[in-house]
Amino acid sequence: MQKPDWLRVKAPQRERIGAVADLLLDLKLNTVCQEASCPNIGECFAGGTATFLIMGPGCTRACPYCDIDFDKSVRELDPTEPERLGEATLRLGLRHVVITSVNRDDLPDGGASQFVACIEQIRRLSPDTTIELLVPDFCGDVNALAAVMEGAPDVLNHNIETVPRLYKRARPQAIYERSLNLLQQVRQGWPSCYSKSGLMVGLGESDTEVLEVLKDLRRHDVDIVTIGQYLSPGPKHLAVDRFVSPEQFDSYRSIGEEQLGFLQVVSTPLTRSSYHAG
Repeated sequence: MQKPDWLRVKAPQRERIGAVADLLLDLKLNTVCQEASCPNIGECFAGGTATFLIMGPGCTRACPYCDIDFDKSVRELDPTEPERLGEATLRLGLRHVVITSVNRDDLPDGGASQFVACIEQIRRLSPDTTIELLVPDFCGDVNALAAVMEGAPDVLNHNIETVPRLYKRARPQAIYERSLNLLQQVRQGWPSCYSKSGLMVGLGESDTEVLEVLKDLRRHDVDIVTIGQYLSPGPKHLAVDRFVSPEQFDSYRSIGEEQLGFLQVVSTPLTRSSYHAG
């Protein structure tokens, strides 16, 4: 299926991308921008921003839409990773940093302690930088979520990803209701933290199903939502079912903000979870 014109992105500014990439390589850090083949990598790297991917690069789940490598082996956490992430935040001069992770179902706490250690290092070196976490579902472990929230992130993001009908095909190891419950626990237990979620369209869902997901998210006290076009990473991944028009994306936004009452809905074909974060 040929991409429409509205999915074309500007050519990246190679010098700025190279400078950010060199710094990340020097500090041995991964970004979801690179690992997940994000279409906005040129714009974000050129602007000196990145979403850090911790505890990876391999993921213990193999969602067929995702370009991150699958690795179900038991691996120790790198105790130097939080310090290196803090150093990168300082050297890049980030005002807002996004930290996400692969799923680490091999760890007793799902990696919650590593998220907290990263927050502590960023706050030590860059106390004015706001912090957004994009977390996995921690297999429903409320204690792991509580440990992360005690680190006091400014935004807690957990992606719902798609409509419930497609979970078995697209997210076979996830549970729709479990993700909704995690998001509601954040808003109810830590009201000063913004709750955020995101979903992709183009996997085979209908517009009616997208609106039902938005209603579910609002009922579970989510503040901010991102909606973007699914782009298949390759022939071994799920194929694109449809390309949603920019007008329909704007309709999602207006319904979400004006009718459902979200604080913000960022909805464009190239929107990703941490695109224009902060």
